[in-house]
Amino acid sequence: MVDTPVAIEDLSKSYGTVRAVDHLSFSVEAGQVCGLLGPNGAGKTTALRMLVGLVRPTGGETRLFGQRVTAGARELRRVGTMIEHASFVPHLNGIDNLRLYWEAGGDRFADADVDRALAVAGLGDAIKRRVKTYSQGMRQRLGIARSLLGNPELLVYDEPTNGLDPQEMRAVRALIRRVADEGHTVLLSSHILSEVEQVCSHAVVMDRGRHVAAGTVAELVASGASAYVEVDDPSRATSVLAALSGVEAVVDEAPGLVVRLAGATRPELVAALVGAGIGVQTVTSRHALEEAFLGLVGEETERHIGEGA
Repeated sequence: MVDTPVAIEDLSKSYGTVRAVDHLSFSVEAGQVCGLLGPNGAGKTTALRMLVGLVRPTGGETRLFGQRVTAGARELRRVGTMIEHASFVPHLNGIDNLRLYWEAGGDRFADADVDRALAVAGLGDAIKRRVKTYSQGMRQRLGIARSLLGNPELLVYDEPTNGLDPQEMRAVRALIRRVADEGHTVLLSSHILSEVEQVCSHAVVMDRGRHVAAGTVAELVASGASAYVEVDDPSRATSVLAALSGVEAVVDEAPGLVVRLAGATRPELVAALVGAGIGVQTVTSRHALEEAFLGLVGEETERHIGEGA
């Protein structure tokens, strides 16, 4: 585990009678872009704050590059973070905010590799403007630039596109992909399914503070693949499709049907329907990760209820 950037082992955090994180375990290997995915309130931010030593766990532990995390741990210098919203001194310009942050750690700003961080963040001349004039998207870009100072090996971002408009979200996501393509390991939390699907190679799904599933995004998508079809005879189509090998279930979602796939393909669905003389009007794929996520969280909710929680 020495070379593993992130290892979270049986991690728990309670606030009074509320358990925000409940025996959570997962790891992130070098070079991965891992999304910590879950609904609001799932415990993602608390888990990340424990990972980087901002919150002390109730139980379990976090490790960075094989070393247990404690306040001021040496391994934290190998990590760039943006936890919750990026905060800055509003009356200072962008570059002075970066300087203030870096020198607060007792290091020389000349050693921070500032030019590279700014080149990646793409702020241009805006870096010389006061931060109070920045849009929220520009603040997030500055936050990413700050996380890149010193060229860290691991980057930890908490909801990096939260509160941004669609154009700003696209820009920040592209920026994170650029950072990952440069060889950084990235762990980011998000409740936005499409964001994880677009940006991440791997994902860990959380709900109610618990680990629900983990794997590559492709694996998680495959677990929730489905198609939506509209036909001229939904009742007969349901019977035809349910009898197909590789179809897990057919669910009425008027005006069409949702077909949960377990190996069958959309062309096979169409061939079966046409072969049965059923007119096919529409066949589309559903949002794959959304289907997987809803299924996984649904299973966790049922288990939680079954335990009497």
